[in-house]
Amino acid sequence: MKSALPKVLHPLAGWPMLRHVLEAAARLKPAKVIGVVAPGAKAVAAAFAPHPTVVQEKPLGTGHATRAALGQLKGHRGPVLVVFGDAPLVTTATMRNLLAACAAEKAAVGVLGFRAADPTPYGRLILKDGELEKIVESKDAVGAERDVDFCNSGVMCLDGALLPKLLAGIGNDNVKREYYLVDAVAVARRLGHLAIAVEGDEEEFQGINSRSELAVAETSLQWRLRAAALEAGVTMTDPGTVWLAADTKFGTDVTIGPNVRFGPGVTVASNVEIKAFCDIEGGRIGRGAIIGPFARIRPGSEIAEDVHIGNFVELKATKMGRGAKANHLAYLGDSDVGAGSNIGAGTIAVNYDGYGKYRTVVGTDVFIGSNSSLIAPVKVGKGANVTAGSVISEDVPAGAVAFGRARQVTKKGRAAALRAKLASRAAAAKRAKNKK
Repeated sequence: MKSALPKVLHPLAGWPMLRHVLEAAARLKPAKVIGVVAPGAKAVAAAFAPHPTVVQEKPLGTGHATRAALGQLKGHRGPVLVVFGDAPLVTTATMRNLLAACAAEKAAVGVLGFRAADPTPYGRLILKDGELEKIVESKDAVGAERDVDFCNSGVMCLDGALLPKLLAGIGNDNVKREYYLVDAVAVARRLGHLAIAVEGDEEEFQGINSRSELAVAETSLQWRLRAAALEAGVTMTDPGTVWLAADTKFGTDVTIGPNVRFGPGVTVASNVEIKAFCDIEGGRIGRGAIIGPFARIRPGSEIAEDVHIGNFVELKATKMGRGAKANHLAYLGDSDVGAGSNIGAGTIAVNYDGYGKYRTVVGTDVFIGSNSSLIAPVKVGKGANVTAGSVISEDVPAGAVAFGRARQVTKKGRAAALRAKLASRAAAAKRAKNKK
């Protein structure tokens, strides 16, 4: 990946790719999940939490990595599913199909395979009389084996009771002197046990070993997420331009315009309209709200029912009460805006003084005039009116009118003289610059 970030922690739809694998596995309700990590991979081990991890001290192959987990599997008699942290598109349903097939056939080893459009880079699954006879690596395929398009995904199910014997039978008589888990097929057959292969969709088995492969996987996952949202009752004007996070949640009858991005942690209730070019992350949007166009909702924001957030309005850690409106060109950071209140264009909640961040509290049914600055910490009481262009640095009582701005001074007939003075100053500055 050419990155300081471990491969399996690179993000995919807002989650580290490893989390996609863990979430898919968790839906199977496994007795235990064990992570196998490299020495010193503290960040990867932390990403497995609360699941235990074991360290593969030397990179001696997938069979060796599985062997490192044996201590955590002591006494386990059920199936053991082996999946890879860099294959985040494998679904729970496909894993469940493999487990069910192994249970039904009483297979010692089960392998997930797929029909490859181009099988050249993959190991081939060679079947005989419906059983998995062997797995042939691409470079070792000869004759008719090269024409086989049923390929190995690497995802395997192994009988927990037989696992120590299967792993003990895997040798390292190969060029790399590594222990390959795929050799468990040959070991199982040698011990008189059944090995099977179960077919899945090629799209699910995209491994990620580069930034370009990460981008391909992102595209695949986005279309999967979009399809699920559309099926659940979401309307998208241009689905290909809507970018979702893995945990984005929608109610029914949500409408999304083009070029909208959802970061992690977003919940959208029913009957919400999100217009074009919005960016939403870490927030809740209530029923009937209208968002955008060109709105930005940052983490920690909560938008109640029937709220309007308009063009070029940004919220950060802000709560908007029912029916509140901020329709134009406003920044509301660390704020509470009461139900029915109106925030005028150009309003800023001045939440940061260079050292700390403070909250602005606006009560219900408040009117904040355009181009106002609310210097936190400050409170504006219920039903108050802040006139346009005000700088408010003190609390405003309920029902009060507040304004804080310089008094206008008008000098009649002085515009021409001022223009002449400004033109003369500009000309003198230009002459001085030319002399240099």
